[in-house]
Amino acid sequence: QVPLVESGGGSVQAGGSLRLSCTAADNAFDEADMGWFRQSPGNKCELVSRISIKRDENRYYADDVKGRFTISRDNDKNAVYLQMADLKLEDTAVYFCVRDARISMIRFNDCSSGSWRFRDWGQGTQVTVSS
Repeated sequence: QVPLVESGGGSVQAGGSLRLSCTAADNAFDEADMGWFRQSPGNKCELVSRISIKRDENRYYADDVKGRFTISRDNDKNAVYLQMADLKLEDTAVYFCVRDARISMIRFNDCSSGSWRFRDWGQGTQVTVSS
């Protein structure tokens, strides 16, 4: 596995914005799907968004973030971003960056198993939304 490093998490009030970043040490960003999973206490690990590099940058968004979150990538910087706007209390979670040839799984029990389910998996960054 190649380490993926997330940044940009933090605390924000409801209605605010954050941008998560994910970078890797190699140059394989243009060869795989990139995405973001998240998990909050008591909930499953769910795919928030995914960008498919080879398939004309096809993007997936979970229903509850459509219209508020935007995923993008910069292959020159080996980075993928998740711009989050109009944040809600229910967006509070640990967010994990993921990379694999194809990301088709949208939900599984626990993000702690992400590192063996996918080729590359980040350490997670906390996003906390308060009222």
